[in-house]
Amino acid sequence: QLQLVESGGGLVQPGGSLRLSCAASGFILDYYGIGWFRQLPGKEREAISCISSVDGSTYYADSVKGRFTISRDRKTVDLQMNSLKPEDTGVYYCARPTGHCSTFLNGPMYLEVEGQGTLVTVSS
Repeated sequence: QLQLVESGGGLVQPGGSLRLSCAASGFILDYYGIGWFRQLPGKEREAISCISSVDGSTYYADSVKGRFTISRDRKTVDLQMNSLKPEDTGVYYCARPTGHCSTFLNGPMYLEVEGQGTLVTVSS
């Protein structure tokens, strides 16, 4: 069974940081591009970052560029989130997109595998 599991969510004050982690079972994470998307309250899913398996290229949505950093090792794909804002509050998911990272960020979000999500709350 193919699974992705996120961890690291929680409550943080505005301006603070969190690090999310995504681990895989049932497949070798290192072989695939992996992305993060989020669902903010009352809004549609938003792809926010992706990292390629080929050369480690990284991709970011404008909403998080300069604040979030995606990275990977052989077993996890992490999302370091800095300068968090209340409007970043939502559920964060990692996923294995069907196509290239650029399509995941800019086009329809077709996913082969997605995790169950982890809640991030930014509040004072």
